[in-house]
Amino acid sequence: MAKHHINPNNWISSYSDYLFNYTISRVNDRDMAQDLVSETFLAGLKSMANFKGEASERTWLVSILKRKIIDYYRKINSNKGKAEVRMNYNSDTETEGDWMEERVADPFDKTAEDKLENSELGNAIHNCLEKLPKKQAEVFKMKTILGHDTETICNGLDITASNLWVIIHRARTALADCMEKNWF
Repeated sequence: MAKHHINPNNWISSYSDYLFNYTISRVNDRDMAQDLVSETFLAGLKSMANFKGEASERTWLVSILKRKIIDYYRKINSNKGKAEVRMNYNSDTETEGDWMEERVADPFDKTAEDKLENSELGNAIHNCLEKLPKKQAEVFKMKTILGHDTETICNGLDITASNLWVIIHRARTALADCMEKNWF
């Protein structure tokens, strides 16, 4: 297996758009998303000695970013005891949340048009999430983006499982309609 190499001089040009779009769909706050990406690059610089070359540079940066996002949610939700956030989308049979990432252009085949498309997609997702009622947006992000289990969400928000699925369905329908009007 070939060893991957690390080159921080190319991080911003190679990965900033992808990392930003990855983050904005999870935190729904442009400023926070930018801060988390910046923190990721800084953490990467500080821990370059830990890069073993077993994963690609992008995969390594995404794993750092996932921890930054988890830390962000732990900080804002610590008073409610919602500290555990699962960020691995393919760890079970549910693929909820994947549909957003599937719409992002391949970051390894970037052209100026792809970069513009990624930026526009991030903005469209952010704008559509902002248009959802607050509770719908919160439930949707917790279940679909962050991967919280149903029981955790229901206990934290004091709702029933059937209510949760009604809210998720309404949020998905509203997001699909919004994305259809504003993106596709």
